Amino acid sequence: MENHKRLPWHASEPEAIYKALHTSEEGLSDAEAADRLEHYGRNELRQKPKKTIWQMIKSQITDPMVLILIGAAVFSAVLQEWTEAIVILTIVIINAVIGIVQEKKAESSLEALKQMSAPNARVLRQGEESIVPASELVVGDIVLVDDGAMVPADLRLIESANLKIQEASLTGESVPSEKDARETMPLECVLGDRVNMAYTSSIVTYGHGTGVVVATGMDTEVGNIAGLLENQDELDTPLKRKLNAVGKTLTVVGIIVCALIFAIGAFYGRPLIPQFLVAISLAISIIPEGLPATATIVMALGVQRMAKQNALIRKLPAVETLGSATVICSDKTGTLTLNQMTVTQIAVNGDFEAGRTTPVENAGKEHPDVYRELVYAGALCNNASLDPDHEGEIIGDPTEGALIFLAQEFGIDHEELEETYPRLFEQPFDSERKRMSTVHEINQKLVSYTKGAVDEMLPLCTGIMTSKGVRPITQADIRQIQEMCDSMSQKALRVLGFAMKTLKRLPENEEENIEFDMTFIGVAGMIDPPRKEVAESVRTCRNAGIRTIMITGDHKVTALAIAKELSIWQEGDTVISGEDLSAMSEEELDQAVEHATVFARVSPADKLRIIQSLKRNGEVAAMTGDGVNDSPALKAADIGVAMGRTGTDVAKEASDMILLDDSFTTIAYAIKEGRRVYRNIQKVIQFLLAGNIAEITTLFLATLFNWDAPLLAVHILWVNLATATLPALALGVDPASKNIMKHKPVKAGTLFERDLIARVIRQGIFVAAMTIAAYFIGAGQGSHTTGQTMAFSVLAISQMLRAFNQRSNTEPIWVRAEGPNPWLVVSFLISAGLMACILFIPALQSAFRLTYLTGTQWLTVLGLSAMSIVQMEAVKWVKRARKREKR
Repeated sequence: MENHKRLPWHASEPEAIYKALHTSEEGLSDAEAADRLEHYGRNELRQKPKKTIWQMIKSQITDPMVLILIGAAVFSAVLQEWTEAIVILTIVIINAVIGIVQEKKAESSLEALKQMSAPNARVLRQGEESIVPASELVVGDIVLVDDGAMVPADLRLIESANLKIQEASLTGESVPSEKDARETMPLECVLGDRVNMAYTSSIVTYGHGTGVVVATGMDTEVGNIAGLLENQDELDTPLKRKLNAVGKTLTVVGIIVCALIFAIGAFYGRPLIPQFLVAISLAISIIPEGLPATATIVMALGVQRMAKQNALIRKLPAVETLGSATVICSDKTGTLTLNQMTVTQIAVNGDFEAGRTTPVENAGKEHPDVYRELVYAGALCNNASLDPDHEGEIIGDPTEGALIFLAQEFGIDHEELEETYPRLFEQPFDSERKRMSTVHEINQKLVSYTKGAVDEMLPLCTGIMTSKGVRPITQADIRQIQEMCDSMSQKALRVLGFAMKTLKRLPENEEENIEFDMTFIGVAGMIDPPRKEVAESVRTCRNAGIRTIMITGDHKVTALAIAKELSIWQEGDTVISGEDLSAMSEEELDQAVEHATVFARVSPADKLRIIQSLKRNGEVAAMTGDGVNDSPALKAADIGVAMGRTGTDVAKEASDMILLDDSFTTIAYAIKEGRRVYRNIQKVIQFLLAGNIAEITTLFLATLFNWDAPLLAVHILWVNLATATLPALALGVDPASKNIMKHKPVKAGTLFERDLIARVIRQGIFVAAMTIAAYFIGAGQGSHTTGQTMAFSVLAISQMLRAFNQRSNTEPIWVRAEGPNPWLVVSFLISAGLMACILFIPALQSAFRLTYLTGTQWLTVLGLSAMSIVQMEAVKWVKRARKREKR
């Protein structure tokens, strides 16, 4: 076992491999697998080592802005300005701690994301099949792979059936390699010709197979090529890059403004040291260095919330894109429907004469004996069975599964029925006859039941069953049956016919024909019913400006019936078949896709054309898929959505998001959550930048007009630390607005929309005006220190209050249909506590060069601070009034 890494597996027989790896065709025991996992390690490629705490501290301290602050502190200490030096260093330390906490939080969020989206493997342990994380596979495990799966480790194949594997990532061959487990290859055989091997990360494109794990992790062929994996996922998204770019722009602006302030102060002959410290503080304050990290955390928390609602985001940029989605292209089966064929209507002779079908729930009340014979035929002429491990699920054909559930509606247990009337003979279904027959002994008689296409069965029937017994079938009966079947088909029901016959003897072989002179029993109409909750989600998406398009391989009639029921298709919309699509040019498709809401009988290749056409039309499209052939369309879509239950590994790897419950409603929820994240990031930007503009405007005006400085450097640094960081994070988890799904989709790249910039400038200038007013009132009533204390308090308290106003740009502060944000209240209380410490604790008050205020002065401070709320509410009121006028 210790030398297993060096053995030539492709040149070894399966028995020799079992012996070398101490395993068998039944697999390892759970205990042995656990021992090997502990001894040899996990089945993972080596990742770039995570940052240690010391590395994080180093990256925080070596940040250019922090180095400037440290330089300012040293400069202050050299000039014996000890208060400034100590306060600046303290703030540097606190900022570093906050930065490290944010980085750890972001790192843990990404790790959780990786864990949630980690692939699984089908493995035999002690002879029983189970699903385990691929990372827990060990050498000697027996692994099963099938169409669409990703090979989870290096395998020596021991069984294969029409198995083809795409190994382009290893061999460069674009054509899948055909595998044959029976072959034993020469020792010198090159990797690309080893037809009895399957390698990690290759993709099964056809067939299925079983193999024994011969290498895991860094011992695999992929591990040998990779060596040390240096491309560890970083929390980098287009949004984060955009915020970094804005930060760089603001840095340039900040340095220019600060240089101006310093130069103007020097021109007026002000003391250079305080002026220098103020300029540095302003430079630090205007640069939102925490904004990208905050935005990343907001997105990561959004991802975690989505995962709890069965929407697993695999790539962070998808969160941003979700908020911009304008079209959802959805499969029908399993996403819009339950993916469970269900018999909804049945009909026998009395129904044919009346020209109507009978709902299943009413069938037991009318002609119960005749209906029961139909139910027996459906349950006994049937190769499906109930899944013992998954309640309510079927093993076998979904159509036959629907007939088992029909029997349950009549109180009949399928297994007991088969035990009571065991199958003695079967003529299997084939595509030419379109029928299946089985023979059973019932009440000491040999009875055959036949099910299949009605058109193929009617010519073989000489009788028809009625409530009074069997009578000869007439041409009128046949016409009524055919008319009924046509009517059911137009309602998108799949129709099966049933017949029976009493035999004199048991057939001797499969070739013996028993399907003649039969008695027609009746028909059953079944459908994969739509999910009840989907119609409401489709309407919600339409109100949000998002169009839903059904793309299915099903027939046009069936697709249209489901689309109408779910409100996907409305008057004026078009339905396009795969045949129509093939005949269209790209220009014709671009025009047709604007009004099409149903594409029927389409192939996976057609899906790709549809997505490309939508993107050419400027749509931001989400596309669902589950098969190997869907992966090009999933990759091409703005948001590729794979099915968690029925999706292949390949589809999941190509996707941006995985639906753990395969439901359309989950996509609608994810879009709502994406919009919430996007809007919350805008709230954070607005909140932080308005505060920065208020600070720089205050000091710029004071310097320009040669007033005494209303604020000191330590005041600015403290406001940014104590009253901005926590409220910003609290805004990032703000509940969604009641109207969030009533607005049109936000356009990608409009994070800094014109209205946001106008609001930031307007709020910043107003707060600056209140801060300057507070300074002059305080200086007039007391002293320069009193003025600075009042200005500092107004700047800080107005920032804390503004956080509550930022929750909506249109609704009043007291109207929030989604409920309160408790984290905002907590952040306010913590910020207020920190402010109280430096305002009322003598030692801290002295360090920040503040003084006590009188009751009247405090009332003035609170009144001026509250004016920031009044100003924002006035702007909202004007906006609402203008909106009402336009109506």
